[in-house]
Amino acid sequence: MDPDPLLFLYDYPEKKNREIAGFIAACFAYGRVDQIMKTVGHILGKLGPDPFTYLMTRTKKDMANEFKGFRYRFANESHLVHLLWGIRTVLKKFSSLENCFYEGTESTDENVLPGLVFLFEQMNQHNKTGHLLADPKKKSACKRSNLFLRWMVRKDQVDPGGWDKISPSILIVPLDTHMYKTGLMLEFTQRKSMDLKTALEITQGFRTVLRQDPVKYDFCLTRFGIRKGMSMEHLKKAVCG
Repeated sequence: MDPDPLLFLYDYPEKKNREIAGFIAACFAYGRVDQIMKTVGHILGKLGPDPFTYLMTRTKKDMANEFKGFRYRFANESHLVHLLWGIRTVLKKFSSLENCFYEGTESTDENVLPGLVFLFEQMNQHNKTGHLLADPKKKSACKRSNLFLRWMVRKDQVDPGGWDKISPSILIVPLDTHMYKTGLMLEFTQRKSMDLKTALEITQGFRTVLRQDPVKYDFCLTRFGIRKGMSMEHLKKAVCG
């Protein structure tokens, strides 16, 4: 497996720590992969081997002191501290991120959007996390949020899982440029913008292939265009002949 923020989740055998590490890794999963790995590694290093205990025992002032001067692209120390404090707020109220998300999905079996909206509202009550948290109500594809859900809900040789209350059948593809090109090639969508509607159309296309696990092929398909020697042309030739 190439360097991928997903790898950080394998360092945390306990679900309570894995979901925190995974959420942080997903929030910073934009930009160059080497910088993503360096930044996430730095943050998780500060949180130590037990991120849950860290969040439950630190004050906001403690966090601000420990991450003083932090910056990653558009994110600064204030955005990071408010993200960590938002995670802590959810943990204090719901005991886990999974419980919070699940409460938002209990009334639907269509897709994960209600859960994402509820989690966002609980975690970002003061709107101070900047762009680290995508607002599902603004109709963006919420690629990083859906990536986090794939990591935690699915369990196979790639995704470590840990969330047992959510069915993989309601996941939405984490839509990036590679998955978008794949969706166009497979004629799952004809849309020109990489927004939520496009992500839902592509997900529906994969549901016709595997209804119970529409994002199963996300990791392997998006390697085309990422790994050296694996271009979109190679994928097109493999699929279309």
